[in-house]
Amino acid sequence: MSDVPASVLREAKSREFQPSVRIGKAGLTSTVVEEIDAQLAKRRLVKIKVNKGLFEREQRREVWAYLAESTRSTVVLQRGNIGVLWRP
Repeated sequence: MSDVPASVLREAKSREFQPSVRIGKAGLTSTVVEEIDAQLAKRRLVKIKVNKGLFEREQRREVWAYLAESTRSTVVLQRGNIGVLWRP
């Protein structure tokens, strides 16, 4: 995470930056990954919210890592059930 610019990190932590993708009870589907990829192509940051109880705490780290790898992006922030991906 040290290669993430301070301005990107500041924007990711902003309360005004709302989640644009929600992972619901259907879980992590290819459609969700495609939507995140499409949003990253249009803008540099995407905030994702996972429904509570869908994944255990340890599984969430794996989910963010999988999404970053699948979308060729970087995990900027992961806090609880919220994650922010950035594509430079």
